[in-house]
Amino acid sequence: MNLNDFLTRAADTCGDRTAVELGAQRLTYAELHALAGRTAALLAARGVRPGDRVGLMLPNLPEFPVLYYGILRAGAVVVPMNPLLRQREIAHYVRDCTMTLLLAHQDAAEEARRGADGAATSIVSIAPGGLVDLLAGHPDPEPATARGGDDVAVILYTSGTTGVPKGATLTHAGLARNCEITARVLRLTPDDVMMGCLPLFHAFGQACAMNAAVIAGARLTLLSRFDPGQALRAIADRKVTVFEGVPTMYAALLAEHRRDSRTETDSLRLCISSGASLPVELLHGFEAAFGCSVLEGYGMSETSPVVSFNHLDRPRKPGSVGTPVEGVEMRILDPQDGVGELCVRGHNVMAGYWGRPDATAETIVDGWLHTGDLARVDDDGYYYIVDRKKDLIIRGGYNVYPREIEEVLYEHPGVAEAAVIGIRHDLLGEEVAAVVALRPDARTDAEELRQFVRHRVAPYKYPREIRLVDALPKGPTGKILKREIGGF
Repeated sequence: MNLNDFLTRAADTCGDRTAVELGAQRLTYAELHALAGRTAALLAARGVRPGDRVGLMLPNLPEFPVLYYGILRAGAVVVPMNPLLRQREIAHYVRDCTMTLLLAHQDAAEEARRGADGAATSIVSIAPGGLVDLLAGHPDPEPATARGGDDVAVILYTSGTTGVPKGATLTHAGLARNCEITARVLRLTPDDVMMGCLPLFHAFGQACAMNAAVIAGARLTLLSRFDPGQALRAIADRKVTVFEGVPTMYAALLAEHRRDSRTETDSLRLCISSGASLPVELLHGFEAAFGCSVLEGYGMSETSPVVSFNHLDRPRKPGSVGTPVEGVEMRILDPQDGVGELCVRGHNVMAGYWGRPDATAETIVDGWLHTGDLARVDDDGYYYIVDRKKDLIIRGGYNVYPREIEEVLYEHPGVAEAAVIGIRHDLLGEEVAAVVALRPDARTDAEELRQFVRHRVAPYKYPREIRLVDALPKGPTGKILKREIGGF
């Protein structure tokens, strides 16, 4: 099998229908399929072989699904990457999975070249609207390469709480089944129009929007970046029926609607929220304003990604992430007062972390994936996430792992101790903050430290607020006690 088979089927049954659009750009399913085939031919000519890892470093553009399915068609493994990543971050991706080729947006290509310096990884710059020229020498589509269900299709990098990004290896079979189930849960049809505000390089946007749309033969309408006003206008103009987003997007849409309620959004039939807990007050306010249901779900990169949903044909419980989807089991490990670690088992669980058997063995025990999230379950089998993974910061829908930022701070010669925490932010949900103790002879200040980190990590990761202290609070073993850090 090959995950690309879904695109082949959609091209056969919905060839003339729009598959993806952005502004005036539009690709039908037949065109998307043909371009993906020619991309596979380009990759083969560049030396990419089945099983090779190919990086895909693009924002939300029609070129993303073309290249994504082209990589799969060539039998290679897609490694999605945020185009905002910096040199040091790119270098880790490239070397960790021994990447053969990296397809990078033209604005990120130079950073990609610096990150791949010294590695045997070729960089191909992708200009928006430039696929015709790029594929000019490859007019004949490459036949699809058959892959086994257990073969790796996608590697999604995630840091967990370690600060070192690890590649969650997702198989063709696991992804295919999870995306098919998602399309059924959402009751998608070829008449649906899905709004793609979520980054396609992220598990949620990639599987629940792009792949699910292809499975159903639905239309995916993209925004290059989320803006609540533009999103509402796109919903009205494109007659969007399904919107998927994170809680900060729902808060921004509701605020924009309250400011100006003239935009027609009657086409919306369903909204999906994941990535963080959706406040119940926000859920009720959004549903009242837009007249459509919001379904909360739960998932993670390691689970392909969907684990649970509130279902359309069952009672919804605000504040709950619902019940397990078909073929997936959930359980609470060692509950104390009803709360314990959430564990997951099923077809959706990753094959493991790429090249990290020890980390895999720690995370998957007897077939159960230990999520690190604290949860409870009620008498009806509905699950509630009580707390997120330890220390994880979710800034505007993006995951920021404190240890990664702390390690950058420790590279500064003036830093003796550092702790990175999330602080409340009305628009973004959380903002990144750091508390730093300097060495006695340090000649630096908070602004210089902020710029030091800013130039070494993606723009959404660096701490906007830094507070200098004499020493950080510690426990009896010398461990920094983040729970005792205040002052923000």
